[in-house]
Amino acid sequence: MKESKFYNLTIEEIEQVLSTSSEQGLFEKEVEERRAQYGYNAFQKKKHTPLWKKFLMQFKSFMIIVLLIAAAISGVVGFLNGEGFTDAIIILAIVILNAIIGVAQEAKAEKSLDALEKLSSPHCKVIRDGKLNTIESKELVPGDLVVIETGDSIPADLRLTEAVNLKIQEAALTGESVPEEKYTAKIEGEVSLGDCDNMAFGSTNVTYGRGKGVVTAIGMDSEVGKIASMIQTVPETKTPLQEKLDKLGKMLGIGAIAICLLIFIVGMLYGNDLMTMFMTAVSLAAAAIPEGLPAVSTIVLAVGVQKLVKKNAIVRKLPSVETLGSTQVICSDKTGTLTQNKMTVMQLFADGKIENVDQLTAENLGGFKMVMEGAVMANDAILTQNDDKWTTTGDPTETALVDLGLKFDLYKNELNVKYPRVAEIPFDSDRKMMTIVVDKDGILTVYVKGGLDEVLACCSSILENGEKREITEADRSKLKEANTRMAQEALRVLAVATSTIERLPEEIEPSTLELDLTFAGMLGMIDPPREEVRVAVEKCADAGIKPVMITGDHQITAVAIADYLGIKKEGDIVLTGMDVEKMSASELRKEVERVAVFARVSPEHKVRIVEAFQANGKIVAMTGDGVNDAPALKLADIGVAMGITGTDVSKEAADIVLADDNFATIVTAVEEGRRIYDNIIKAIQFMLATNIGEIIVLFVAIIANWAVPLLPIHILWINLVTDSLPALALSVDPATPNIMKRKPVDPKTGIMNRNFALHIALQGLMIGMLSLVAYKVGLQWGIDIARTMTFAVLAFCQITHVFNVRSNHYSAFRGLFSNKYLLGAIAIVIGLMLIVLEIPFLEDIFHVSNLDGVQWIWVIGLSLAPLVIMEIFKGIKRWIGRRSNVEY
Repeated sequence: MKESKFYNLTIEEIEQVLSTSSEQGLFEKEVEERRAQYGYNAFQKKKHTPLWKKFLMQFKSFMIIVLLIAAAISGVVGFLNGEGFTDAIIILAIVILNAIIGVAQEAKAEKSLDALEKLSSPHCKVIRDGKLNTIESKELVPGDLVVIETGDSIPADLRLTEAVNLKIQEAALTGESVPEEKYTAKIEGEVSLGDCDNMAFGSTNVTYGRGKGVVTAIGMDSEVGKIASMIQTVPETKTPLQEKLDKLGKMLGIGAIAICLLIFIVGMLYGNDLMTMFMTAVSLAAAAIPEGLPAVSTIVLAVGVQKLVKKNAIVRKLPSVETLGSTQVICSDKTGTLTQNKMTVMQLFADGKIENVDQLTAENLGGFKMVMEGAVMANDAILTQNDDKWTTTGDPTETALVDLGLKFDLYKNELNVKYPRVAEIPFDSDRKMMTIVVDKDGILTVYVKGGLDEVLACCSSILENGEKREITEADRSKLKEANTRMAQEALRVLAVATSTIERLPEEIEPSTLELDLTFAGMLGMIDPPREEVRVAVEKCADAGIKPVMITGDHQITAVAIADYLGIKKEGDIVLTGMDVEKMSASELRKEVERVAVFARVSPEHKVRIVEAFQANGKIVAMTGDGVNDAPALKLADIGVAMGITGTDVSKEAADIVLADDNFATIVTAVEEGRRIYDNIIKAIQFMLATNIGEIIVLFVAIIANWAVPLLPIHILWINLVTDSLPALALSVDPATPNIMKRKPVDPKTGIMNRNFALHIALQGLMIGMLSLVAYKVGLQWGIDIARTMTFAVLAFCQITHVFNVRSNHYSAFRGLFSNKYLLGAIAIVIGLMLIVLEIPFLEDIFHVSNLDGVQWIWVIGLSLAPLVIMEIFKGIKRWIGRRSNVEY
């Protein structure tokens, strides 16, 4: 049944297909039979993942597995040596903390379905056995006859059988800001969701009129139900950083195993003790793996989340912060995201000319005043005042007209009192007009508001500079030309006409009031773009990010907004939902890179568009606020929902929610994402350079058959304490000046690219060689002093080296005091190291000895060397860059 195109059928055909009556509805017996066949009008819930399973899923990454193996080996070695399980417990604590943070991120699909259930109308009016009843919405079955009126939420998908001035707000489903006028006539051919004018869809709202409709789909078969199903089936995607850290973890794990085997074999060839070589190999493995990296990367992201909250971006999923920094495409919904989600009158036509509203004042309105008065009075929107703030409620088109009056001191409530309404003919979709009669200082005045063609057909005269004269064909042509010009700017145009009558006719109907009218003018309105978005789009272009509009609205409106905001550039093309429907996945993938605007699209199309970009290797962010955006929000690498106008469904499906509904906030979030990514890379560079230094120290010592320069407790202390605190402080390092002038990080490029690996290798070699110098110098005072000096130089080299990694190009002294947290972390590390090196009780635990003045001079001199060496290297690099005109 769900495959049928009900909008192509007449009411009689619908009755036959669904075996129902558009007058009497179903009989109770039929209802029970259909419920047994189709079930309840409710969403099927995906089973929630048990807490224990969510916890275990946090241990899937290769680096975590390696850490668990390292913890097990450390525990065994500690037990065999009688040193206890301290090392193993510390590693396990880090891994478990990481898992707890991961479990705290709730499953998006589960929450999305809960939000969708909240959207479902709890009760509805239905005709069964010819009688009107109110029932729970979940009791509906296909074929039921539902009665709807202003204010109702549609309980299921309906094929309308009666529509009296019926308008339905479908923005949450289709993205179109203006309520759709509904009819009952069948539609020829295939149309998109937003053009199904004889259908009403579940979870949309009636804003005007009344009607009846036969239920065509319930629960998961309805349009909203299909979205629920899509949310369930959308796979979870890993962020670029997660994938890169996984690859890095595998590289480090494999490297650690290879180094362990090599050292073990070399040691055995030297005739060393089996257990001694096993312990040494394990120590080397511990040196190769930065135990604090998973925790550091998680905490760095968490700190970024707190910063984003202050900038109106609420992050629901931790790794999403970093993904923003890698974003290459932003697919944005139009209504409420790029626009203000509020219809606004932009242009007026009167006295033969078009004027922008912002160029008019209350003192120079001229003929525009008559147009405004007619539009404000022939209007059913409600104007209320709370304190000094005016609020309008009603149909968006009519509230726009009342808002226009407010700008020019034409208050609807005052006009209603001053010129009381004595008769009216409500708007209906056949006439496309609304007519009122008011008593204007004893003169009965008619005001008519409606579509231009319909109003013009009733006019015999026209106002020009306050004078009434007969309307000519030239006038009609000029009016239609003005209408076309306004429509080309995506404005929705309404016309206003007026007349005076001596007395009210006996029959208040179109034939007695809508004749011999005098044409007054026109008004053009639109849901206007946000001005700040224009600047945000420019910043996106500078940052190498492609903004794409994806909307359910009409093509003309979408293109006009896209042109104004700078989203659509020369050479870009526009596709409609019907175009997407006809394309295969491969065809869409080829075309998608040239598309700036997708118009009249459905939820399924949005998902296909995101998939097409992702198939081209792009990192895609999707913004939106409606129910229709939820599946694409969840599928995208990063989903961004609107906090104010956004539906619960879109918020729960998204990774980030914008508290101010401002597209420009995305640019701020992208900048923050890039800063966080840069800082995580700095932390990785900092930690790995130290680890390589440790490996070099142990590797050289074992190959040279020296006594081991570093003990396992030294390595663990450096990796977990002196490594981690400065690495965490790097998380709040300020962004570089050109951060939004560079292209996004290529997701295909791993963390360990050639340049990055070279930097780490050289820096690690530098730290390792300086530590070996300390070891060789210290040997003249004995092995204990040599180990203490090696341990101290390695730890203090980190402290100076952390300034180097803040930039691979600029001097460490540039912005030296810009990160007070880093200075604090360094002070803490120095303090902890001095405590370990000087307090006798801890000296025994860490197997270190007291150093004298000469030994401390060696330690301090060698520890400052990395800063001096890197400053010389960076200076040479900048000098070469200036000569080659390379900017950093």
